[in-house]
Amino acid sequence: MIKVNVLIDGRPFQVDVAGASGVAGALAITCNGETLDVTAPAVTQPDQMEWIIVNGRPYEIAVDTNLRWIKSSDGMHRVEVQDRSAAIVRPVSGDGRIKAPIPGLITRVMVQPGDQVEVGQPVLLLEAMKMENEIVAPRAGSVLRLSALPGKSVILNEELAEIG
Repeated sequence: MIKVNVLIDGRPFQVDVAGASGVAGALAITCNGETLDVTAPAVTQPDQMEWIIVNGRPYEIAVDTNLRWIKSSDGMHRVEVQDRSAAIVRPVSGDGRIKAPIPGLITRVMVQPGDQVEVGQPVLLLEAMKMENEIVAPRAGSVLRLSALPGKSVILNEELAEIG
């Protein structure tokens, strides 16, 4: 089963594709909990308009080979895809700063300024697209700064804490 989170123009979708060995043919897809019957063509020419059928209704779309955009009758839309089976990697800061790997909502903070932490120790929980993501310390040290607060919304790469 393929499990991905998809952002289309910033709107989140949680997508599961059952029994998919490729992307063509009849597919059983669950999108945000709703089951959809989808028939997708085998794409022979990337970035060309193709017909897909969703619950018996046809749609003409073109999808970027790098999955950066999708084009439909109502225009071009920005797409971001994240494999839910892959670990979330925090943006590299080169130091002890912890940055938000994705936009979301801080649901729990597990440390306070002055606390000693070890590499990989959970620091906070960040909820995005109905999933909680554990954000861990990038190195051992003391929590120097903490700007993450429970209930606070954060954007991509926003600094949440610093370990020194």
